[in-house]
Amino acid sequence: MHVGVDVGGSKVLAVVLTGSGADLEVASSVQVAMPGREAPDAEVEAALARAVLEVADGEPLTRVGISAAGLVDRKAGTVRFAAHLPWRDAPVRDRVEALLTPYFGERRGRGRRVVLDNDANCAAHAELAAGALRGMSPALLVTIGTGIGGAVVFGGRVRHGANDMAGEFGHVQVVPDGLPCECGLRGCWEQYCSGRALERVARVALGSHLDGPEVAELARRGDPVAREAFATIGTWLGVGIAGLVSSFDPRAVVVGGGVSAVGDLLLEPARRGLIDSLQATAYRTVPDIVPTRFGPEAGAVGAALLAGR
Repeated sequence: MHVGVDVGGSKVLAVVLTGSGADLEVASSVQVAMPGREAPDAEVEAALARAVLEVADGEPLTRVGISAAGLVDRKAGTVRFAAHLPWRDAPVRDRVEALLTPYFGERRGRGRRVVLDNDANCAAHAELAAGALRGMSPALLVTIGTGIGGAVVFGGRVRHGANDMAGEFGHVQVVPDGLPCECGLRGCWEQYCSGRALERVARVALGSHLDGPEVAELARRGDPVAREAFATIGTWLGVGIAGLVSSFDPRAVVVGGGVSAVGDLLLEPARRGLIDSLQATAYRTVPDIVPTRFGPEAGAVGAALLAGR
């Protein structure tokens, strides 16, 4: 059994797939809470392994793909740095493989049993295979969760860059000397457009602390303050995407991640923010901003596809 697992700042999500091509679907999924940014590496990896074993439900594992939020060295199998996770030059692939070794079935071939890539790159693989990026190139993918991730698609393939670090859009500075970021810089895009940014904006407007899903539920019910909070971060989403469009000239920008689950409550202000912030809109085709097919599961789906290669 191939399992894909996505490790983010707030949760671990593991999936098993069924079908292929346009018929690809999530057959089953398991979500467990993330121990936290200050937790020891071993606790995060134990949560990851627990999610994998729960979704496998007693079936022997064949290969496991890990989608990790952070700077990933795919060849070495390490997470070099993760702003919202404790990993620093962490040999995640080898440590997770050691945890799961008793649960693997008979080895087939000589490849690694655990593979690792950046979460947004994994999401892009999922959307290229059976989602919003299928047949769409050049294109960009932006994921909005605890922070912001990104992937670059050219020639129908995910491009990783010279150091495997392409697509770290969330840490592009948009406000000089702005809000402090977990990465150590100030004014990063994700401080103005992310799950944590949404919670901060809502806290100021509502006068009480709500987490992202609670703000989203209020917005869906029509609460004007919650909707305005999404409009605020949606506008920032469009501002940031305008810079990416000027840099890459994509055919489309696909937006995923947990915060995007509210759909047009986020994407409509983003489209307006893009138009207002992009040069020469009368003389170019402005790319549309469209949702992912797999939503918050895209990273785990892409990791499962990588495991199945």
